[in-house]
Amino acid sequence: MKPTPFDYTAPRSVAEAVALLADPGRDAKVVAGGQSLIPMLNMRLARPELLVDITRIPELARLAVDGSGALHIGAAVRQARAAADPAVRRGWPLLAEAITRIGHPQIRSRGTVCGSLAHHDPAAELPTAARALDARFVITGPHGSRTVPAEDFFVATFSTAVGPDELLREVVVPPPPERSGWAFEERTRRHGDFATVGVAVLLDRDASTDTVRGARVVFSGTGPAPVRLPAAEEALIGTGVDEAALAAARRATLSGLTPSDDVHASAAHRRETAAHLLVRACTTAWERCR
Repeated sequence: MKPTPFDYTAPRSVAEAVALLADPGRDAKVVAGGQSLIPMLNMRLARPELLVDITRIPELARLAVDGSGALHIGAAVRQARAAADPAVRRGWPLLAEAITRIGHPQIRSRGTVCGSLAHHDPAAELPTAARALDARFVITGPHGSRTVPAEDFFVATFSTAVGPDELLREVVVPPPPERSGWAFEERTRRHGDFATVGVAVLLDRDASTDTVRGARVVFSGTGPAPVRLPAAEEALIGTGVDEAALAAARRATLSGLTPSDDVHASAAHRRETAAHLLVRACTTAWERCR
C-alpha cells in the first residue's frame, strides 16, 4: 500500500519544530529514523497531514556526558551511534546491549533512540532499559520544557507523556552505581523479531558485605508498559544472589506478572519465560558486579 498524501518540512530549530507541531490547522507527526512511522504510513494506520523531520536540528544530535556524569541523548541520535560510542559502552553497558538487540543493523543505523522511546512498543528493548536505568525525558512544547521520569513517561501501548504538540527533545540517563552489574535477556522466535518477553536487571553491590545493596528488575512484553517488579528486587537485596534468593525472585516473578494471552504466546508461557530469563539475568549481573 501507499501512504495518503502528506506535506514534508525539515525545520532548523526546536522552536520552529514545536511551532509546526502546535499548529491547530493540521495534524503533524515527528519523523527522525522513520523505522516505525513509515510502515504505519504505508499501511495507512497513521495519516498525518505533515511530517516534521527533526534530523537537521543541530542540538538534537547531542550525545554527551555532562558535568554530573549523566548521559544526554538527543532526539536525532541514531541507535547505532549510541551503541558504538565508547562513553556509552563504558558507562551504560546495559543501554548499549539493549540497542544491539533491536532488529537488524539496517534498522539501528536509521532508527533513533528517542524515536523508539516515543513510539513505545511495550515489547521493545529501549523502554525496558530506560525504566531500569531511571532515565528522565525532556519534553518541549509551546509552553516550554518539562522533565518526566521514566516511571511516568510510558503510559500505555504506543502512548507516552509526549503530547501531540510536543517534542521529545532528549533522554537523560544518570550514571549507574559504581559497583553495579547488569544484564539484558530476551526471548525471540527469530533473530530480529520483537521479543516475546525480555528483562533488564541492574544490581548494586555492597563491597563491604558482598551482598546486593540495590536492585532494579524491569520486564518487557508482560504488560502495556515496562513492568518493574519490586517484589523480585526485594528478594535479591541483602543476599549474595544464591540459590535461595534466585528461587524467591523467581516465585515473585511468577506471582507478580500479569501478562495477557495473544497470538504470540499465552500468559502462562510469558510468565514461565520471564522467570527463567530473570534467573539467568540476575546470575550474569551479579557476576559482573564482582
